[in-house]
Amino acid sequence: MTTDEVLAGVGPRLRRLRKEREVTLAALSEATGISVSTLSRLESGLRKPSLELLLPIAQAHQVPLDELVGAPTVGDPRVRAKPLVRGGRTHWPLTRQPGGLQAFKVLEPRRKQEPDPRSHEGYEWLYVLSGKLRLVLGEHDVVLTAGEAAEFDTRVPHWFGSTGEGPVEFLSLFGPQGERMHVRARPSRRERGE
Repeated sequence: MTTDEVLAGVGPRLRRLRKEREVTLAALSEATGISVSTLSRLESGLRKPSLELLLPIAQAHQVPLDELVGAPTVGDPRVRAKPLVRGGRTHWPLTRQPGGLQAFKVLEPRRKQEPDPRSHEGYEWLYVLSGKLRLVLGEHDVVLTAGEAAEFDTRVPHWFGSTGEGPVEFLSLFGPQGERMHVRARPSRRERGE
C-alpha cells in the first residue's frame, strides 16, 4: 500500500470512529482544540492528515495513533529458520536477509578434532552459550567458556570447535571484511575514574 493510499483512508476512518462513539464535530473540536471546519475537511479528505492533527484526535478517542492511520499489523517476529548441518555442526540461521552481517546459533557435538586453521575475507564474532569452545587464531590457542566472547579478522588463520570434553553451543556473527560488531558496554570503574 502506498503512502497516498494510506492517507486517503484516514478521513473515512476518522469519520467512522467518531460516528461509532456518537461524538459530534463540535464536541471533538472542543476536546482537541482543532476547529470544526478542519475536522470536517480531514474526514472528507480535503485536508491532508498530519501528526499535529492526528495526535490530539487519537488522545480524544483514546486509541493508538496507528489505529487512525490504519498501520499494517506487525507479523510474527520470530525467526523460524530450518537448521543446517555442515561438517557435523548444526547451524540455526538467526538472520533472514542475504549478504551483510549474518548470525547463527551453532551446536558443535562432542568430538576431538585436529585444528586445521584457514583464512578468508571477513570478520567474525563468537559468543559461547554453553560448553567449551577451542579457538585457534594465529599463534593463540585458547578455550572459551560460557559467557565469553571473541572477535577476530578472518584473514588471520583460524579454527574453532569442541575441546572434546563435551558439546559446545555458541553464537556466531560473521560479516564481510570491514563490517565489525559494535558492542556497547558500560565503561569499567577504572575507565570512569572511580
